[in-house]
Formats: sequence, C-alpha cells, structure tokens
Amino acid sequence: MAYLFLILGIALLIAGGEVLVKGAVNIAVRARISTLVVGMTIVSFGTSAPELVVSLKAALQGHPDISIGNVLGSNVANLALVLGLTALTSPIRVDRNSIRFDWPMMLLVTTLLYLFMLDLELERWEGVVIFVVLILFSLFLIFESRRYNKRSRVEDEVDETATKGSVWRDVLYIALGSIGLALGSEWLVDGATEVARNLGVSDLLISSTIVAFGTSTPELITSITAAVRKETNISIGNLIGSNIFNIAAILGITAITIPIPINEAVLRVDFWWVAGITLLVFPFMLNNRKISRVEGGILFIFYLAFIISGVLLEKDVF
Repeated sequence: MAYLFLILGIALLIAGGEVLVKGAVNIAVRARISTLVVGMTIVSFGTSAPELVVSLKAALQGHPDISIGNVLGSNVANLALVLGLTALTSPIRVDRNSIRFDWPMMLLVTTLLYLFMLDLELERWEGVVIFVVLILFSLFLIFESRRYNKRSRVEDEVDETATKGSVWRDVLYIALGSIGLALGSEWLVDGATEVARNLGVSDLLISSTIVAFGTSTPELITSITAAVRKETNISIGNLIGSNIFNIAAILGITAITIPIPINEAVLRVDFWWVAGITLLVFPFMLNNRKISRVEGGILFIFYLAFIISGVLLEKDVF
C-alpha cells in the first residue's frame, strides 16, 4: 500500500502542477500581466510546486529529512540525470546568459545554504535572506531583459499556454491543481516514510532518491522529448533556474514557515553531491558553449554514483 501511495502521490503532484500553471498563466495573460513577469513567477513557481508542497508538508509533519533531501536530490537529478540524459540524446547549446547570470546565482545560493546549515538548523531569518536573494535576482533579470529588449526564455512557453477559453475553466484548473498538489503531497510523504520504514532506511535516502526522481520527472520527460524531436530550444538555463528556485524559494519558504533541523549526514554527504554537480557542469558549459554527448555521459555517471553511494552509505558498506 505504501508503494501505491508513493506512485499515486507523484502522479498527482505532476498533474496538479501542470493544471495549476495552465490556469494561472491563462488568467494572468488575460489580465495583461507581462509575459516576462508571468514566466518568471507563475511558471517558475508552478514547475517547482511539487517540491515546494512536499517540503512544506514534510516539515510540518515532523519529517525534515524529506524536506531537505527532496530539494538536494532534485538539484542533483536536474543537472546530472535530466541534463545528462538529454545531452546523450542530443548535444545542448548553452545560452550566454546561463554562464553570465544563472550559474553564478546557483553557486551563490548553494554557498549560502551551506553556511546557513552549519549550525544544523535552517532558521526563519535565514529562510528570509535566501528568499529575498531570489526576489532581487528575479528583479535583476527583468531589468536586464527590458534593458536589452530581449524576450524572456519562457515567453514562448507562456504564449503557447494562454488560450481563449472561459475564465471559469481556468479557475477550475487552479482549484483542481491545488487539490492535486495537496493530496499528492500527503500521499507522497506518507508513502515515502512508510517505504523507508519497510526497507529499514532513512527518510533522507528515500527523499533524495525516489521522491526527488519523482518530482523531477516532468523536467526529464520534457527535455528528452524535445531532444528526440531535435528541437533547439532546450535550455540549460531552465534547469539551473529550477535549482536556484528549489533552494531559494522552496527551502526559503519552508524555513520561514517552520525552521528545518539539518541532519549531520546532509552536511557530511548529500550537500557535497550538490556542490560537486554545481562545479562540474560549469567547465562543460564553457566548452564551446555546448554540452556534448561525452559530457552528458559523465553527468549521467555522476548521478548513478550519487544513487549507489547513498545506498552503500546507508548500509554502512563504506
């Protein structure tokens, strides 16, 4: 039964996030809100909504390891699994702004997170600091986009999402999406903790592997599908942006709601996998501004090593 709740929870989270974004974007566009603002707020929030709801629910239910493990595991999955498999399918071009703005910001919030976790608790004021950094960065990107009169990376996505249907249909989308996220997070957290107990492993391992893989599934499917179709609009910036949002918004908002106790294993092991993939991907981005198949293979091997080491460390093999 625990595995059923786990699978159903992941499915509901994915579907709920998709429906919520669709309805919210349509209403925002009808209200003549800038597509740039819509993309950087509603779309960014919606794609990370599963991780956010899971982390909040887990923290409030007394499972902080699921909150932190979900985010750290998702960040490793985004750059090692999703980017790696996508590049193996078809090499990915790297946008100049990803090198100039996105990667440095990802490094900054990752470093801040480490410093704030050193006392083994992510406190409310630290959550505020991380979240404010995200807001300032978003405002900076909006300013830069307007300054150079460039379209946002997500404008095409927003324009395609907006439709001419009834506003009440969009309200229904938002309501159904919210219900899906609420139920999905409940089932996923309950299922994950039960699976952990059944297997005799920690919440941290389950959340950083199975739960993180589940909440990263939409990005994986979208990226692989685009690569198979030889579409050229796959952006590493979107994956880096997701990692920034995971730390600054998800952990920030969760910590503001309720301080998050940090397991020593996070500082000793899990965080360094996040730091490692963050540093590893940068020289790949600089290399002809393209992620090659060979580099994609290296990233995928990195993800396999992350999973295997987690299991071995849990079983005290090392």
